Amino acid sequence: MPKDPAAQREQLYALLGDLPARDYPISADLISTQERDGYILETLRLDLNGIEPVPAYFARPRGEVRNAPVVLYQHAHGGNYVLGKDEFIDGRAALQSPPYAKVLTDMGYCALCCDTWNFGERRGRAESELFKEMLWRGQVLWGMMVYDSIRALDYVATRPEVDISRVATLGLSMGSTMSWWLAALDERVQVCIELNCLTDFEELIAARGLDGHGIYYFVPSLLKHFDTSAINALIAPRPHLSLAGLLDELTPPRGLDKIDANLKKVYAEMGATENWQLIRYTTGHFETAHGRAAIIQFLRRHLG
Repeated sequence: MPKDPAAQREQLYALLGDLPARDYPISADLISTQERDGYILETLRLDLNGIEPVPAYFARPRGEVRNAPVVLYQHAHGGNYVLGKDEFIDGRAALQSPPYAKVLTDMGYCALCCDTWNFGERRGRAESELFKEMLWRGQVLWGMMVYDSIRALDYVATRPEVDISRVATLGLSMGSTMSWWLAALDERVQVCIELNCLTDFEELIAARGLDGHGIYYFVPSLLKHFDTSAINALIAPRPHLSLAGLLDELTPPRGLDKIDANLKKVYAEMGATENWQLIRYTTGHFETAHGRAAIIQFLRRHLG
């Protein structure tokens, strides 16, 4: 069990570089509203950081919606800088069908997905170029991504359709990592679900798998203070479902064993053993049909 979770969150956040003010006033422009595949899709242009606009999609069920649960959907990387937030509405090869915008709104949820730095409508620079520029300025690319995700939750809290006490975050690959970092840092996230990127850092080094990740992933001095288990322990006792492929080079099985043992202990000490679940498949870096069903079941049980 984390001895002082608040202090650890503060320390973890401090490792993310020189970030914009946490109280920067956010705003939103509505670009368009359309009905799409049985739900309402808003295209938005958010000001979350005062540096560059953040294009986003907000999906909601048809009709009048009030006090609905909400999911912050985190898109993947996959080397596809064009796709970005469109993964949310169009899907991608590594995910089951239908896309999550359809799945979540059919469940009665609202959901938000933003283009993260360098993806979708924010593309145009090489990832390494952006990383280097930010490094010179005292910023960390991953930190800026995490900051936008926290501020996206601030935006969601302003939506009249949403019950901010029922928030989940969900994502695959880079979106998986974002989900567990966001849930660790922001206690407003009540449910964390992540696919195919619960990576133990030391085991990734031992397996010589660092180049499997883009440069966005690396936070200076992180390993001096935190391992993967310590970050994820900050989510406890809130519900956390992790899905992993045993053939996935980004999640070495020895690392999964280590994280699972550590988090089982943390959740048991908090009297919430049932809230931590790791499901492993003999597959690679993608969502399985069984995994999709498990995610839906987990959401229904813990988000309502």
